[in-house]
Amino acid sequence: MPASPDVRPPDLLLKGGHLIDPHNGLDGPADVAIAGGRIVAVGPDLRTTGGQTVMDVTGLYVTPGLIDMHAHVFHTHRRSTLSLDPHVHTFSSGVTTVVDAGTSGWRDFADFRTEVIDRARIRVLAYVNIVGSGMGGDWEHDVGEMRPERAAATAEEHAEVVVGIKTAHYWAGRPFDAEHPPWAAVDAAVAAGELCGLPVMVDFFPWLPERPYPELILTKLRPGDIHTHVFAQQFPIIDAADKVYDHLFRARERGVIFDLGHGAASFWFRNAVPAIQQEFVPDSISTDLHTGNVNGPVVDMATTMSKVLNMGVALPDVIARSTVAPAREIGRPDLGTLSPGSEADVAVLALDEGSFSFVDCGRTRLDGGCRLRCVLTVRAGGIVYNPNGLGLPSWQDAATAT
Repeated sequence: MPASPDVRPPDLLLKGGHLIDPHNGLDGPADVAIAGGRIVAVGPDLRTTGGQTVMDVTGLYVTPGLIDMHAHVFHTHRRSTLSLDPHVHTFSSGVTTVVDAGTSGWRDFADFRTEVIDRARIRVLAYVNIVGSGMGGDWEHDVGEMRPERAAATAEEHAEVVVGIKTAHYWAGRPFDAEHPPWAAVDAAVAAGELCGLPVMVDFFPWLPERPYPELILTKLRPGDIHTHVFAQQFPIIDAADKVYDHLFRARERGVIFDLGHGAASFWFRNAVPAIQQEFVPDSISTDLHTGNVNGPVVDMATTMSKVLNMGVALPDVIARSTVAPAREIGRPDLGTLSPGSEADVAVLALDEGSFSFVDCGRTRLDGGCRLRCVLTVRAGGIVYNPNGLGLPSWQDAATAT
């Protein structure tokens, strides 16, 4: 939610930073001017004007506000303890848009809208779960609760904030039977996506041969649909010779999107490192942030991005997969950019060099030489995270002035 109408965000000039805006192909020194909650100019050596708050961001990276396209933030949900308040570990990580990945379904989405989405200062978007009551219990396996028409109607009613349909957790680890066909959840979600013209995000478990992973990504999903948790332990990513399976590249060629979706159990270095080394990089980086991983192994978006960075993905590509790529995947091209005229969502990041270690869901460690750290976050032109007091006077100068 932007600043309230009676509180005008300050005019800002972020000066001296290194701009990375993949949407516009920008990667180099540039200033960013903000006024009225929007980006008004981007370029080298912008002139200061009276009334601006000038922030010296020399030595730092200035990027569009980050988009975490898989998290769980319906914290008032009465049937699940999964969700966090959407402001937890988001602004402090440079995230200005968070997408709830199907915590609520068509039965309770209106409650999510009024209780969380419409009250949040951070931008909250969402997938509608194909299951009526969303996540959190045995009802997730009730095929009778998977109603494409109802899910699609909910998506259309809340089109300003809904970006897709979600299916997750269905019948993992149990034999299929007449009441639980293998593809019931995926087929229903895709049907809903067809009805409302939106992509589907799939959390999937190929436990039995009746539901193989290649069939999901080569047949069931449509171009633009998203498989999240791509580097989870259960997926055939790397063969016995440590080569990436061909079905992944073929699915990408047909337009299937692969999202990282870290989570508490869905990101393993043993899958991710060799895949990335063979140029199978996830299309988007997301956290699957929730109560079970906020204190590790996920922590936040910057930590997740740092893992990808230390696996050999260049910084501009890491930024692209955290800004313009998720914006495109969720059908919001107005986000993930610093184009003049766009809403002023900005992250200012430090790239620390040293000795750092990162943990995956298998409790193994990756050692690396760099770490991303958020220094400043701007949401709709307002400063929402500034732990170092950039642009503020020292207390001595403030005391003298008064």
